[in-house]
Amino acid sequence: MSLYTRFTAHLDTVLDILEADGVLPAGLNRKPVTVEPPRDASHGDLATNAAMVLAKPAGTNPRALAEAIVGKLEGLAEVESASIAGPGFINLALTDATWRSELSVMAEEGDDYGRSDIGQGVTVNVEYVSANPTGPMHMGHCRGAVVGDALATLLEYAGHKVIREYYINDAGGQVDVLARSVHLRYAQALGEDVGEIPEGLYPGDYLVPVGQALAAEYGDRFLKAPEADWLVKFRSFAVAKMMDMIRADLALLGIHHDIFASEAELQAAGKPDEAEAWLRAHDLVYDGVLEAPKGELPDDWEPVVLPLFRSTKFGDDQDRPIKKSNGSWTYFGADMAYHYQKAQSADQLIDIWGADHAGTVKRIQAAVAALTEGKARFDVKLIQMVRLLRDGEPVKMSKRAGNFVTLADVVREVGKDVVRFTMLTRKADAQMDFDFAKVVEASKDNPVFYVQYAHARISSLGRRAEEAGIELPAPDLSLLGTAELGLVKLAAQFPRVVEGAALTREPHRIAFYLNDLASAFHGWWNMGNDDPRARVILADDPAVTSSRLFLSRGIGQIIRNGLALMGVAALTELN
Repeated sequence: MSLYTRFTAHLDTVLDILEADGVLPAGLNRKPVTVEPPRDASHGDLATNAAMVLAKPAGTNPRALAEAIVGKLEGLAEVESASIAGPGFINLALTDATWRSELSVMAEEGDDYGRSDIGQGVTVNVEYVSANPTGPMHMGHCRGAVVGDALATLLEYAGHKVIREYYINDAGGQVDVLARSVHLRYAQALGEDVGEIPEGLYPGDYLVPVGQALAAEYGDRFLKAPEADWLVKFRSFAVAKMMDMIRADLALLGIHHDIFASEAELQAAGKPDEAEAWLRAHDLVYDGVLEAPKGELPDDWEPVVLPLFRSTKFGDDQDRPIKKSNGSWTYFGADMAYHYQKAQSADQLIDIWGADHAGTVKRIQAAVAALTEGKARFDVKLIQMVRLLRDGEPVKMSKRAGNFVTLADVVREVGKDVVRFTMLTRKADAQMDFDFAKVVEASKDNPVFYVQYAHARISSLGRRAEEAGIELPAPDLSLLGTAELGLVKLAAQFPRVVEGAALTREPHRIAFYLNDLASAFHGWWNMGNDDPRARVILADDPAVTSSRLFLSRGIGQIIRNGLALMGVAALTELN
């Protein structure tokens, strides 16, 4: 139980007592009550809004209620003092012994410090990447891949059961284009002069080995054959090869999915028909005519009766067709069925989408609300684009890939950890620049370096103490002063940060926090530059050295735990 959770429990006990004494009525909603650090550190260590949010429903004065609460909290052994600010906010100052004890808890719990059970075992399906299987991963996919993977890890750490899923869009026209592109490379492998790749086909050289593999398997059997004879075979073969390539690219980032769901298999299994039948049985699909487009009508527009989903009933702007006039499924119709399938095995769904899909969010949210009868929480996280730069200039595209920079090339140049950490240094819905020069820069302006440097510094301390021949006694934490306890207070916020990031589904909060913690640690370390007695390693004072080493290792543990949530290794030394 973290310090913040413990004090929330203390406060609950106080409120129970006040209910029993008749100061508060029974049954008040306590969900709005918070226990958190005050905005101004000079006000104390913890603050609660309990009196402010409970006074009105209790029919009492906030300050009077605050006085009653303070009277009880002051009696806790961990509380140095309790005070009331303004109309009824309560500030608590904790004893130094409380913070020293929390540092010991960090050491005892190790990798589990910060782990939470707020998820209560609820199953969450996180679907991310889901790139079309038409080529290698590019940097347009990278940010969503990292955000989705870090979010999945974060939710597991916070007590959820997580399913990591990738949806293979292998039923649309783009995979027919892929098959035709591969047929061209197949002909090339058989000695045909294919010339320039025609407009509309995939031009990347990554399809050359796929064509060679087909030539080795089939010889010239399909060289002059009509498309109907080879399209399905070539499509299946090419998609399988592309998915092998995509899995390998994702593995470079340390990303592995539990499930790869196929759109083609979904449709072949009749899942869209099942979803439509369920919706019709609940009067949520009807046959109707779409409203005419606003403005001047196109020449080929005509009113057509289509099966329409009542998405306006769930907050969408208009009802949506689930089939086209030729009877095939619309993208929305197939996507709706896919979410229906996911909801069979998960309590909550999260989709990680590119920001270019923002226009379709309302309709799929409406579909999930309908198909789960409002029981499944469903979030769509929109990921903004990443602009690739080198020393401030746009990066040239890759000829091998066709028209983009591959994820594999970027990871091989700067490393998995740099890529993953950088992708989490901004909110997902904010655009980002990825400058090859800056992300490997050894400066405090580069959060990747700054956090890794803090951990490497901490890792060096044990070696330095050993080299100095200092015989270390058991740490005496009473030797830690105000500056050191300030670090402990920041480190102790980690469990609270984890829970907040999990509840809001915002893994970037971990990166922000680690940067703050690293900054505080570097600031404490640098005190030794001005005052030699403030250094961690004091050859003539083993007791102080031992206590400061213990503190440093605690900070290092928190940095490791946070980096692990981001999928980033904690370096013990920098090159």
